[in-house]
Amino acid sequence: MKKAVVLLLLLLCFASTFAQKINRFNPDTLQTVVVDSAVANIRARGGLYVQDFIDQILRDTSFYEAFRNMKKYAFTAENRVYTYDKNDRVEGKIYRKLKHSNSAAGHKIQYLAKADSGKIYKRNGKYELYTTEMFDYIFMNAYNSDFIKGGDSPNAGGKNESYKSKLKTLIFSPGRPVSGIPFISKKTEIFSPEMKPYYRYEFARGTYLDSIPVYRFKVIQKANLTDDQKDEVMIKELTTIFDRRDFQILGRYVDMKFKNFVMDFNVQMDIELNHFGGELLPTKISYQGNWDVPFHKEERASFLVLHKGYQEEK
Repeated sequence: MKKAVVLLLLLLCFASTFAQKINRFNPDTLQTVVVDSAVANIRARGGLYVQDFIDQILRDTSFYEAFRNMKKYAFTAENRVYTYDKNDRVEGKIYRKLKHSNSAAGHKIQYLAKADSGKIYKRNGKYELYTTEMFDYIFMNAYNSDFIKGGDSPNAGGKNESYKSKLKTLIFSPGRPVSGIPFISKKTEIFSPEMKPYYRYEFARGTYLDSIPVYRFKVIQKANLTDDQKDEVMIKELTTIFDRRDFQILGRYVDMKFKNFVMDFNVQMDIELNHFGGELLPTKISYQGNWDVPFHKEERASFLVLHKGYQEEK
C-alpha cells in the first residue's frame, strides 16, 4: 500500500535526466517572467522580508481555489502526453482537445480532437504506464472529471481520497509535511528549522505575461552542501510567482530529485494561473520526469495541459 502511495505522488508531482534531449513545449513560468531588477536577499522594496514570502506560501489558498473555480466555467483544454523508452526516444504520443461545459445541467465534455500513436496501451486496453493512467484520470476526464473532487478530509471517499489528499498537500501546500510516505515525509517540509539550513533564498521584481508586475521568489538548494546533506534534500527548487498588486500566487515551479534503495525519481512540474473576469484560473500545467521503483518498469514521460477560452456559465 505504501508503494502505491509513492507511485501516485510521483506521477503527479513536480526537466528531468532526459530533459536536454527534448524541447519544452512552450516557455515555463521561469521564462515567462522578465526580471527587471534584483532585490536584496534579506529585504525587498516596500518592506517585504523573506519570511513574508514563506508565510504567504504556507497560508495561501488562492492557488488551490483557482482549480476549484474551473467548475463555474466553460473552457477548452488542449493536452499532450509523450512517453519515452530507456534511451529517451519517444515511445508513445497522446493528444486531446476537449471542450468542457460546466452549466447547471452538469459537467460535459466534447472531444474536438483525439489522436494516439506508438506504445500507449496494454493488450487489455489499459495504459502501459501509471503516469498516463493517472494523467487521464486527473486531467483528461476519461475516468473521473474532477481533480479537486471530494472532501478535504484525508479519509473522504476512502483510501483513494487519502492519496489525493497527499497529492493536494504536495502541489497546493508546498513546505508542509506529507505524512505516510516512507523516507520522504519530512523532506517536503522545506521551511522547517531542520531543513532551512540546506536552502538559500532569492527574489526579484519582474513582469509576468508582458503586463503583470510580480515578485519571483526562489528557494534553492545550497551549492556547498556535502554529499550527505544533499541526500537530505528532495525539493531542489521551489519558485513561486507573486502578483505585486495583491500578493496572490500566479505560478509555481517545483524541481524534485531523490534516490535511495527504494526509489529513484527526477521530476519537474510547472503550473501557471491568470485572471479571467477578475477570477484566478489555471492556464498551463507542464510536467517532465522519470521515476523508478523496485519490481516495476521505469517510467519516463512528459505532458502539457493548456486551458483556454474561459467563459462563465450560469
